[in-house]
Amino acid sequence: MDSSGKPSTAQVLLLTTSSALTAVFYSVYRRRTTTVARLKGAKRVSIDQDLKNILTAAPGKCVPYAVIEGVVRSVKETLNSQFVDNCKGVIERLTLKEKKMVWNRTTHLWNESEKVIHQRTNTVPFDLASHDMAMAATIRVIRPLDSSELDLETTYENFHPTVQSLTNVIGHFISGERPKGIHETEEMLRLGESVTGVGELVLDNNLVKLQPPKQGLRYFLSRLDYDSLVEKQQSSVRVWRVLTAVFGVVASTTLLFILWKQWVYHRQRRKEKNVLEEFKEHQRKRMMELNVEETSVSPSACTVCLSRERSCVFLECGHVCACDQCYQALPEPKKCPICRATIERVVPLYNS
Repeated sequence: MDSSGKPSTAQVLLLTTSSALTAVFYSVYRRRTTTVARLKGAKRVSIDQDLKNILTAAPGKCVPYAVIEGVVRSVKETLNSQFVDNCKGVIERLTLKEKKMVWNRTTHLWNESEKVIHQRTNTVPFDLASHDMAMAATIRVIRPLDSSELDLETTYENFHPTVQSLTNVIGHFISGERPKGIHETEEMLRLGESVTGVGELVLDNNLVKLQPPKQGLRYFLSRLDYDSLVEKQQSSVRVWRVLTAVFGVVASTTLLFILWKQWVYHRQRRKEKNVLEEFKEHQRKRMMELNVEETSVSPSACTVCLSRERSCVFLECGHVCACDQCYQALPEPKKCPICRATIERVVPLYNS
């Protein structure tokens, strides 16, 4: 808070930032809370011979939000791991990440950084089948890459360190970047993996499909079981709730502090105004007692004796209102005759 009573730039920045983050975190928290509520309210459907009958009887031959737990089976083709023998799946993701150390000019430390320089995802059509091998019913999974929780198993990873020469090392220190190497990973959704799918279940031309739901509902494909998936989403809700509460408290505290400082400032201003009015009234009475006309008093005359010139600057208030003799005559602790502030020190005033 500066002398004019306005909040400082740091206070305004803190209030603005914390308020904006609170709004963002609260919005995410509300969306996650809605997701958990919808997930708990989703209809659990078993993969069995009655599945098609259930969908036929349902309005529009669909269940808008259903939970399916099954085993991954290929339709025709499968994807073979490029690094692991006898490892087959239906989704394969290859990722290359560049890892390097970057010099932070603010903290003067080397920080680790990574960047995805290449990523390719391969998919083939696949079904979810019942854990009971005797059940022939299956569900075709549509657009699996659109799911929110596509949890793939890491089947291969390797780190290829960068070979550095003396010239490269010197160049890296000059540029502020030191490459460490390339991290290569392969992730797959393997055949026979247990998967929980949550989405819209429809019957289309005698084929049961699990596809992304409508009405803004989230589409899930996860290797977790249903209860673990719900618990994971609830944990996320708790995190966003804590973040919202923390930044909300920061924003509220900052706002209350600014309002309190404003109140203190305006109260002090009113107090100074009242003291000044009392002083002027006292000065008028003093002039009447001395039978002195107001116009005959010099504007630079001491406000105490009204005869000598003002010769003192009172600090920290900054008032110039008395001569040295009247200052010396003030009772201890010495206070400014105008604002009643304690006089910390006095600077002589020289009129040229």
